[in-house]
Amino acid sequence: MVLGIINPSSGSYSWFEKGKSDNNRKKIGALLEQPNFYPYLSGEQNLRVVARIKEVDEQKIPEALAAVNLLDRKKSAAKTYSLGMKQRLALASAILSEPEVLVLDEPTNGLDPHGIAEIRDFIRKQSAIGRTIILASHILDEVEKVCTHVSVIKKGNLLAEGSVRDILKGETQLEIGATDNEQLVALIENYKGVKKLSREKEFILLTVDDAFEAALLNKYLHEKGIAVHHLNFRKKRLEEHFLELTA
Repeated sequence: MVLGIINPSSGSYSWFEKGKSDNNRKKIGALLEQPNFYPYLSGEQNLRVVARIKEVDEQKIPEALAAVNLLDRKKSAAKTYSLGMKQRLALASAILSEPEVLVLDEPTNGLDPHGIAEIRDFIRKQSAIGRTIILASHILDEVEKVCTHVSVIKKGNLLAEGSVRDILKGETQLEIGATDNEQLVALIENYKGVKKLSREKEFILLTVDDAFEAALLNKYLHEKGIAVHHLNFRKKRLEEHFLELTA
């Protein structure tokens, strides 16, 4: 909708405080789901087509290819590119006009870990040079790693929004393990400050307040004859928070 591909049934939006005119979209670069290119043309030739459509100087093509590490494959036909390379070529196309905003829809979809890491590095570099990036993704681990702010939407309803830090604030987790986890659960499920208890592999996972004192819990368990062999704080993950919000 914000790219003008389909029309909203209600509501409104504005780009750069200038409404939703097509002229505004010259400042926007986008990657929407599966990238499509002419398979028989090279990566460089495909970008020339894009440059003509966007009325961009073709001299900017080498710089765009370099930004996505495709300069050495610029003469290769697009049909010889891997999925990750096609994704990077689509990103080169998106930044060709030096946009102020990048809209990326599932940019790591279908990629292997190496390809995901490349896209993550690209996003960070684009952010570092001052571009605003709107990222839609179901891979919440990646969202947590690269985004500063997040919105959670379900069936068109906004469930939560804010900085990633604020969204996860107050949701500290404590991994705890003992030789007898069954006895451990019986002792701590009603312990003061424990908001939620669940099992995770060989550990018990507690959701606690930020002010929770693990040392006091450890002392309490020791007095009850429980020897704890694992005790580790960690921040609640975005994926876990998302599942709770959308349950």
